[in-house]
Amino acid sequence: MKKQENFSIIDSDLTIDGLISCKGKFIIKGAVKGTLIGETVIISKEGAVYADAKVHDLTIGGTFEGEVNATGKLIVLSTGICSGKVTCKKFVVEAGGMLNADVTCIADQNHQIKKKEISSESDNLTVL
Repeated sequence: MKKQENFSIIDSDLTIDGLISCKGKFIIKGAVKGTLIGETVIISKEGAVYADAKVHDLTIGGTFEGEVNATGKLIVLSTGICSGKVTCKKFVVEAGGMLNADVTCIADQNHQIKKKEISSESDNLTVL
């Protein structure tokens, strides 16, 4: 038997102000203000989030303003606007998407190993 995934939604006429913590997929069509903690969060085209967020994955189709720490990926769709401070592992901005944020991408271990290999090789290079 396949485990059923949690699914939550904030509809377009709903505004939440405070702390939201959720598991599974969380779709925001309304407005969220405050603090957001979740796994897979999707802000729809009509949705808006003004918050500090700690999530695994975040997809922005509407508006996000605040600070986000995404341990997985952050995607700004062509209709999305992201402003504030972003920390994530993987990052995508579609053509037309707007990004007005300080961005820090966290390297995984494979990237760190490659960087070390390249830097140790570059020690033996001669610049002319």
